[in-house]
Amino acid sequence: MNRFHKYLSISLLTLSLAACKEDFLERQPPNIILDSQVWNDTRMITSLLANYYDRLPAHTQIDIGSDVNANPARFTGWTDFAAYDEAMWSGNNDGPNNIISYGFERWRLWDYGLIRDINLAIESLETKSTALSAAQKAQFTAEFRFLRAMMYFELVKRMGGVPVITKQLIYDFSGNPSSLQFPRNKEAEVYDFIASELDAIKNDLGNAGSNTRANKFTAMALKSRAMLYAGSIAKYNSRMGAPITTPGGEVGIPANRAQEYYTKALEAAKEVIAGPYSLYRANPNLGENFFEAITKKINNPEIILAKDFLTAKDKRHGFSYDNIARNIREDNLSSSNITPVLNLVEDYEYLDGSSGELKTRTPDDRDYIYYDNLSGPFANKDARLYGTVIYPGTSFRGQEVQIQAGVMVWNAASNNYQVVEGNTLGALYTDGKLLTGSSGPQRSQTEVSNTGFYLRKYIDPTPLSSTRGIRSDMWWVRFRLGEILLNAAEAAFELGQTADALTYVNRLRERAGFPANSLSSLTLARIQNERRVELAFEDHRVWDLMRWRIAHEVWNGSTSNPDAMMYALYPYRVVRPGDPARDGKYVFVKLVAPRFRAPRLFQMGNYYSSIDQAVINNNPKIVRNPFH
Repeated sequence: MNRFHKYLSISLLTLSLAACKEDFLERQPPNIILDSQVWNDTRMITSLLANYYDRLPAHTQIDIGSDVNANPARFTGWTDFAAYDEAMWSGNNDGPNNIISYGFERWRLWDYGLIRDINLAIESLETKSTALSAAQKAQFTAEFRFLRAMMYFELVKRMGGVPVITKQLIYDFSGNPSSLQFPRNKEAEVYDFIASELDAIKNDLGNAGSNTRANKFTAMALKSRAMLYAGSIAKYNSRMGAPITTPGGEVGIPANRAQEYYTKALEAAKEVIAGPYSLYRANPNLGENFFEAITKKINNPEIILAKDFLTAKDKRHGFSYDNIARNIREDNLSSSNITPVLNLVEDYEYLDGSSGELKTRTPDDRDYIYYDNLSGPFANKDARLYGTVIYPGTSFRGQEVQIQAGVMVWNAASNNYQVVEGNTLGALYTDGKLLTGSSGPQRSQTEVSNTGFYLRKYIDPTPLSSTRGIRSDMWWVRFRLGEILLNAAEAAFELGQTADALTYVNRLRERAGFPANSLSSLTLARIQNERRVELAFEDHRVWDLMRWRIAHEVWNGSTSNPDAMMYALYPYRVVRPGDPARDGKYVFVKLVAPRFRAPRLFQMGNYYSSIDQAVINNNPKIVRNPFH
C-alpha cells in the first residue's frame, strides 16, 4: 500500500509538472528588472540619471594608481589641487612635492562607457517608453543629452577632438570590427556639437529650482564655459610660435573662429545672468559670506549645479577628514594634506587696490615689519581670501587655528635675531608663552601645514564631519553665478565690449569688499587674476592656464621662476625684553616651502593628454596627440 501511494504521488507530480511546464518556463525571474519596466517608470529613469550624474568627471586628474581602461571615470578627488600653484602637499609622503614634470597621461580621459550608456538611454526612451507622456519623454531625453554634452566637454578639454558617437554601436560578431571604429572628430567639431546639443535641449529641460539636476540655465552655463574654452584656444593657440595642431584638425581650432565662439559664450552667459540666480549675500561678514556662497546648501541663490552628497553614511566623503587644520581635527589619523601656498595668497589684493604682496620687511629691507597680532598682514584684504584660506590669526568652527612657526629671540651681542622652532606642536618657550603653534607650520613633520596656511573652502564646518565614522556631505559645485559673471566678462572683453566686461567683474569685487566700480580699466591679466582668486580650488586653474596657452610659461620648471616655485609664510613671536615696540609682536618670513622639492614643469605635450595605446590598438583610425 505504501508502495502504491509512492508511485501514485510520483505520477501525479509528473502530470502536474507536464501541465505547467510551459507556463513555468515563460515566467519572468522576480529579481530581474525588464527594459519595459525601467523605461516606463519615472522613478527608475530618475535613478538612472542620478547614476550618470555621479559618473561625470568632477576633478582635474584621473587616479593614476587605478586601471584607467577598466575604470576610466575613477577620480582621486580634490587632492590633486596640491599638484598645482594653489597648494602643495603637507600630508604623508613627499611624492606629490617631487613632481619634476607632469606626465602626458595626467589628465587622460576616454570614457566611452558612459557615452554608450547615455546613447542607450536616449534610444530606449524613444522606442520603449510607451507609458510616458510626450512631455516626460522630451524632458528625460533632454537631460540625458545634457549629460552627454557635458561628458564630451570633459573629453575635449583634455584630449582635443574625439569621436562623436551619438548612437549605440553593436558588434555583429562577423570578425570585422571596422563598423565600430570611428576616427577622431576635429576639436572644433566637438565644441560645435556641444553648443548645438545645448541649444536644442535647453527649452525641454525641466527641473526648475533644482541645483542638482540640469535645467535651461545649467545648459547655458555649460555652453558659456565650453564656448569660452573654444574661443581661447582658437585665439591663443594661433599666437604661439609653433601652434599645437594636427593635420586633420583633431587638435587646434582655426583663429578665425575665435570671435564666433566668444560671442556664443557671452550670449549663453547673459541668459544665465538674466535667470533666477543672484550672488550670495546673506552674511554681513564678507569673508564668511564668500565661504557660504560655495558651501551653503539651503537658500543659496548662487549655485546653478552641484554634485551633492547624501546624508546617508555611504554617500559621504572624507575630504574634511583629510584636510582640516591640524589643531581642530577630531578623531583624525590624517589631516592637513592640501595646504594653500603663499603664491595664491598674495594674488588677493588689498581693498585699496594695492598689490596683494604681503608686507613683511621695511622698504629698505633693514628690518622686519612688526605686527600686533598674527592677522596683521592680512588686514583689509580681498574678503575672498578669508573665504578660501585659513591664514594666521583666524579661526574655524569657532576655534583659533593656532599658526606660529616659532619665536625670534633678540641677541643684543650679535645685534640680530636667533630663530627658535620647536619640534612639538603647541610647545611653550622658556618664557611660558607659545613657541610653536598647535597647527604649525612645521618644516618636516607631516600632516601639519608646511606653508603656514590651511584650506577653508570646501572644509565642512559641521561638528563631527571630519571624523572617520561620520564624514562630510559637503557638496561639489559644478557651476555657480560667480563663474558665469567671469565668463561673460572675459568673452565681452575679447569682443571689445570693455564697459560690459567691467560691470561683470566689479559686481564680484564689490561683494568681496572693494568699492563699487573699483576697476575703471581692464586687461586680460586682470581678468586672469580675478578668476584665480574667485574660483580657487573649484577646478578651473589648470584648465584656464591651458586654454590661454600660458601653462608652459607659468610652470616652466625653473627655480628662478617664482610662479614655478611654491612659497610659504612662517610667523614668529618676537622675544625682545626691554623693547616694548617689538617685544611680543609678530614678524613674518617668506621662504620656499621646505618640503617643496621641484619646480612645476608643464611641457608642450601636456596641453593635450596622451591617448592610451590600448585605444589605438583597438582602433587604428585614432591618431595620436602632438608630442606623444
